[in-house]
Amino acid sequence: MSKQSKCIHRGDYSAPHWCIPTVALDFDILTDRVVVAADLHVVRADDAPDTAPLILDGKELTLRAVLVDGRALAPSEYEVEGGRFILHRPPGPEFVLHTEVEIDPYHNTSLEGLYLSTGILCSQNEAEGFRRITYFVDRPDILSVYTTTITANRKHFPCLLSNGNLQSSSDLPDGRQRVVWHDPFPKPCYLFALVAGGLGMIRDTFTTESNRDVELRIYVDPGNEERAWHAMRSLQKSMRWDEQRFGLEYDLDLYMIVAVDAFNAGAMENKGLNIFNSVYVLASPETATDADFLNVERVIAHEYFHNWTGNRVTLRDWFQLTLKEGLTVFRDTEFSSDVGSRPLRRIETVRGLRNSQFAEDAGPNAHCIRPESYTAIDNFYTSTVYEKGAEVIRMLQTLLGHDGFRRGMALYFERHDGSAVTCEDFLQAMEQANDVAFPQFRRWYSQAGTPEIEATGEYDPETRVYTLRVAQSCAPTPDGSPKEPFLIPMTLGLLGQDGQELPTTLRPGCVESRVVDGELVCMLAEAEHELIFEEVSEWPVPSLLRSFSAPVKMRFDYSDSDLRLLMSQDSDSFNRYDAAQRLLTTALGGMIETLRDDEAPSVSDDLLEAFGTLLDDAAGDCAFRACTLVLPTVAELNQERNECDFANADIARRLLLQAFADRAASQLLDLYQRLRDAGHTMDQEAMGRRALRARCLHILSHREDGAECLAREQFGEAICMTETIAALEALCRNDTLGREWALTEFRDRWHSDFNVMNKWFALQAGAPLERAFTDVGQLVTDDLFDLANPNRVRSVHGAFARNLPSLHHVSGRGYTLITDLILHLDGMNAHMAAGLAKCFKDYARLDDVRKALLAVQLERIAEQTGLSAGTREIIDNIRSHAFSTTSCNRG
Repeated sequence: MSKQSKCIHRGDYSAPHWCIPTVALDFDILTDRVVVAADLHVVRADDAPDTAPLILDGKELTLRAVLVDGRALAPSEYEVEGGRFILHRPPGPEFVLHTEVEIDPYHNTSLEGLYLSTGILCSQNEAEGFRRITYFVDRPDILSVYTTTITANRKHFPCLLSNGNLQSSSDLPDGRQRVVWHDPFPKPCYLFALVAGGLGMIRDTFTTESNRDVELRIYVDPGNEERAWHAMRSLQKSMRWDEQRFGLEYDLDLYMIVAVDAFNAGAMENKGLNIFNSVYVLASPETATDADFLNVERVIAHEYFHNWTGNRVTLRDWFQLTLKEGLTVFRDTEFSSDVGSRPLRRIETVRGLRNSQFAEDAGPNAHCIRPESYTAIDNFYTSTVYEKGAEVIRMLQTLLGHDGFRRGMALYFERHDGSAVTCEDFLQAMEQANDVAFPQFRRWYSQAGTPEIEATGEYDPETRVYTLRVAQSCAPTPDGSPKEPFLIPMTLGLLGQDGQELPTTLRPGCVESRVVDGELVCMLAEAEHELIFEEVSEWPVPSLLRSFSAPVKMRFDYSDSDLRLLMSQDSDSFNRYDAAQRLLTTALGGMIETLRDDEAPSVSDDLLEAFGTLLDDAAGDCAFRACTLVLPTVAELNQERNECDFANADIARRLLLQAFADRAASQLLDLYQRLRDAGHTMDQEAMGRRALRARCLHILSHREDGAECLAREQFGEAICMTETIAALEALCRNDTLGREWALTEFRDRWHSDFNVMNKWFALQAGAPLERAFTDVGQLVTDDLFDLANPNRVRSVHGAFARNLPSLHHVSGRGYTLITDLILHLDGMNAHMAAGLAKCFKDYARLDDVRKALLAVQLERIAEQTGLSAGTREIIDNIRSHAFSTTSCNRG
């Protein structure tokens, strides 16, 4: 039987009875433990009852002393039970509580609270890690000003860092040192940070628009300093962009970033002291791909932007998580679009959304961007809360325009700076700053699922009227809630048969609309609409949902010729890309069905010719051509299927690529050779050339000879990691001597570089079906593999879990492999275990053989004694969803 964990509901929120306006922390770092003394200035809230006890959270703490206003308390005056410290009878409305605890960060494998990462002590407190450091009211609506004292041996811990500005630093007579940090801005405890250890550093400055000089420091492992300069330039660009776009200036005298190798997430926005997974800080052309460089820039920006959207204005409760994360993802996406290529950034964003978030919406763990309940808050750091949350913010900007959105942001900060707020506070600021009201828009916050728009078109040549009928719906989700119509902004255009734009003159009164940045935006607020366009000179091809103006599934019965027209002529870059994806998806879907009938599929000449034009388009943008040549993933090809068929989807993709490689071999080879001089600079043009060259090699590697000679030559001559990895990936596609040679050469060269070796691990774990199990078995015994490091686990087991044909192998070996790891990890790092458990989300849509095999493993996990609340919640949702889906199908 499943042990039920406590479920927390948004509607049960109540304001805290006690506030803690100031906190003084004193860390004494010893060789086997850390002693934490905390002085909390406690004040009863105005509306709290006089009899309210003070209840503090704590986990794995050894309590050594408790004092109130300097008086030591007897054990009978307080209670420590079930992870809580309870002072039943506080002495009055205001007092100072002093506690002293011991913690053991050296054996803390959870990577929450204070822990050791390759010799560096660092903290991670979001969402509920601070309770592992000291007793506190561990919730985001307790805002405090922190003063932090750290004492440690100077030789072992030369760098002692915390939030805010450095107040003092002194040497002690016993070889130790003491530093004092003060952060003048009130913050919740999840934003507290501490780092202690031996670190290298680079530094620079940034002059704000108000002419203040801010010192910038990035701390890394000694020897990695030169690889941190791209991160520094990215930080400076982010600071300037936030001033120019939103008028937001940095507020402290110092901004610090620390890179560590063992980190559960990408990075953490602690006020003034960001702690990063090193993969998002360290980058050089020799060690990082172009994608790595772009990710460093994006994540640096994201954490910096949190200074205002998350830190200065924070959350009332964890249900509001999308208020800071969705908004900040939107901001980092806008930044990346402004400093790079907006069309490519949009394509990349939507590709990720469709692969991850749409699948989440359709699965057992579907939830709205502001969930109504949770068992483990860590399970809601999801694509829905982040990426779909960002799309919801983006729709607001579409509805209000760029200027209106900025007015709303300005009012939001004016009203709520220094406060813990809700999503309603943000929406009200947006509406009131623009004198509008969008009550229906709030359904995006309360309804789970991906809306679908079904559209049909009809043209009357006599009246020159084109009627577009649209209907929206949303499939049921596990919460069982009814789905009311969303407010959906749909940007659209009409194309003539020559690809030229036709007028979009809407008949008055048929739908609310506006023109934004020269594009028509229709507000779809009802279940059905008729959009009536007048003075249309010919039967048009509609270009719908331009720039993917809403996170929905759009269905329109385009002919292949319509899609080829859109692919080649549409003025909207995203819809050109999307038309290509639709052509490919249709073709691949037909091939999958043919394979299921045990027949040999064919590929149409028209399709191959359409994609061949991308190779001949010498004037076209290289990066855009490269991404358009990427096939829909195995996951995407199975999203609409009632019964998943990952194996045949994988085979269909390979056959299509082989057919294209054979048909266009000379074109591909010619283009590949013409792109040889891509160099290693990080400008958009050079990255685009490298991307297209890598795509040519990828396609050619599907030929019978595997393009081995080309890949070997590129591997040997590569002048940057982008070219090296492209060649290694091509060589790993086939079982040849070249594969083993390249893997050995790569390991021999890069074995001492942790982040580079993660690429080596991941390429093998994502190998084609016939190799994956052998490779993973060997990788976990490699002396460079470390189960305690999340990045290593992600590079092997995470890559294997994304390798869907292997994960869902009919033998069930993939299920056993991942289940064994989940059970092993759950006791040491529950966050990682719960994340891996989500890979079983397709359980309800598997065939009977695979479903039976996976059911055995799900039962193993469910019966595990002491299973963490997060993992149990994921597994229980998967099992119950399968039952409800089966019941519904049978009904």
